[in-house]
Amino acid sequence: MLAILISCLGLFGLAMFTAQQRIKEIGVRKVLGASASGIVSMLSKDFLKLVFISILVASPIAWWAMHTWLEDFAYKINISWSVFVLAGAVALLIALFTVSFQAIKAAIANPVKSLRTE
Repeated sequence: MLAILISCLGLFGLAMFTAQQRIKEIGVRKVLGASASGIVSMLSKDFLKLVFISILVASPIAWWAMHTWLEDFAYKINISWSVFVLAGAVALLIALFTVSFQAIKAAIANPVKSLRTE
């Protein structure tokens, strides 16, 4: 639980940094008529791609490590693929929940404040 909390804090900080870097782009998109849901999906899509790629990389490595570790036991069991699908789905949901909070905050901000310096 502590590792998940620390990773969520890092992901939240990265989402906050990204939203701050793209504040002018978000403001221009809002002025031109973009919806809040479109902005939230734009910001969330980048992070979900990274999480999905990390799941694709980590799942075979985790399967191999668990398979070699479980071979040493007297009672053998097989690791089901559904365990990795469930873990990946939970990781995607946690990432979506963490990032969407900051994305919603950036999407409902007043575009005038971000474009005032232009």
